[in-house]
Amino acid sequence: MDEYSRFVDWDKMDVSAQSQDTKELSCTEFQELKQLARQGYWAKNHCLRAKVYHKLISSIPCRTVTPDANVYRDIVVKIVGKRSSSSLPLPEFVDNSLVPTYCLNAEGVGAVRKIILCVANQFPDISFCPALPAVTALLLHYSKDEAECFEQVCRILACNDPSKRLIDQTFLAFESSCMTFGDLVNKYCQAAHKLMVAVSEDVLEVYSDWQRWLFGELPMAYVARVFDVFLVEGYKVLYRVALALLKFFHKVRAGQPMESDSIQQDIRAFVRDIAKSVSPERLLEKAFAIRLFSRKEIQLLQMANEKALQQKGITVKQKRQNVHLAVHAENFKSEIVSVKEMRDIWSWIPERFALCQPLLLFTTLEHGCSLSRFYSHSEGHEPTLLLIKTTAKEVCGAYLSTDWSERRRGGNKLSFFGTGECFVFRLQPEVERYEWVIIKHPELATAGAETENQNHSSPAGSTLCSGSGPPEPSERLSPFLSARHFNLPSKTASMFMAGSSECVIVGGGDGQALYLDADLNHGRTSHCNTFNNQPLCSENFQISVLEVWGFRD
Repeated sequence: MDEYSRFVDWDKMDVSAQSQDTKELSCTEFQELKQLARQGYWAKNHCLRAKVYHKLISSIPCRTVTPDANVYRDIVVKIVGKRSSSSLPLPEFVDNSLVPTYCLNAEGVGAVRKIILCVANQFPDISFCPALPAVTALLLHYSKDEAECFEQVCRILACNDPSKRLIDQTFLAFESSCMTFGDLVNKYCQAAHKLMVAVSEDVLEVYSDWQRWLFGELPMAYVARVFDVFLVEGYKVLYRVALALLKFFHKVRAGQPMESDSIQQDIRAFVRDIAKSVSPERLLEKAFAIRLFSRKEIQLLQMANEKALQQKGITVKQKRQNVHLAVHAENFKSEIVSVKEMRDIWSWIPERFALCQPLLLFTTLEHGCSLSRFYSHSEGHEPTLLLIKTTAKEVCGAYLSTDWSERRRGGNKLSFFGTGECFVFRLQPEVERYEWVIIKHPELATAGAETENQNHSSPAGSTLCSGSGPPEPSERLSPFLSARHFNLPSKTASMFMAGSSECVIVGGGDGQALYLDADLNHGRTSHCNTFNNQPLCSENFQISVLEVWGFRD
């Protein structure tokens, strides 16, 4: 066996990883490394994988003073003493996480705890890092000794490149990543998300397990393949793989009864036994087939979620608010939707706003059918929720990400504004959500610069065009690019929100759009058949009740 076999129990290791073919890795270009990592170039050679890990981790930009192997040799005896390694307590910041043994032998299992304790000694600023035990255990398989493993873990933790996020080390970062994952599931795994909402009282509680699926439940052959790509491409890979796991879980378990009383336990069991359903290659193939947001957009979404948590004072671990029950029955009263229906809507909105309570801002029953009062009561609130009930008892609405006061920035022209988080939905006669067409069909978008003299006007009676409003305030944390960043084919585009003294236009997705007249008594829908969705409601309808809801801390 090779020099990196000291801590490996080869009876447990996948036979495909034991190849001793004399491969080398000479490339340094990112694109080539990315391709080789995804292909599993070093996955079937234990020694080569160890050398590649060492090379990739050594290239991570770190703090000036980062503990190395010599530091470990100096402190390990002092910290561990004569205690048995198997009885060593883990630091609180790992949050009682699983310490997976993977394919480690007895010496390796004990060494993991020693290394984690020494890491805790050198990184007093770490307050929450549940992924650390799994990362340490994985790297130990590819280390010559404990000191080398310690150094590699320290380099990952000490990364100081703001654009290269690796492992969450605070509760704020961890919790916001769970919220971000929930947002991504809501966009990319809608069938699975619908199942989570149906069987779980707290959806975010389920999604808070996403890192555990990867760093705790996944078998060794799978987590190593994920780590291969993670070291090259970064944190976004983790989101991709977790989304793929959820997609496979839904596909395999769809229509079957739950195996336990908890969907969390069912998902964990599925991930542990994933070899029965999916190979590592198929898992990664599925992960990279997801047309995920750009790294920049995900970073913005993460920042927005962190900001929301900070504003609520949630920066350390505490009992999580039951997000799914954020709509309290005793405090909620609507003439359009029930508590259950409002909770369903709440499961669709971005996680950072699901922390809030609904606040009624405007209702035609109390404030009358006045568009000016609609604006005056809605302005100053961001985001808002529009609900409409027609005289035919149809119920539809829209989640609107941007303050209605933005409409004034276009002057007298009817200009469009908002972000890609906007969507429209139907609750009656049946439930359907329509995202913005570009989110579901990104091939329709061509990023382009806004033309100075572009005409932004669009009469209420025409198809929504690709014009847009003025730039958004620079301080706004917007998870998605606003409409002005895209040149869209006018026949299929829906352009978020627009308002004037004469009408309101709300464009949702898949060609769906709502037009409301100034008297707020009449409206109509525009529907493009490109994607064969059912219309929101009748093409021409009379409004029975209209409500606007805000979000209260």
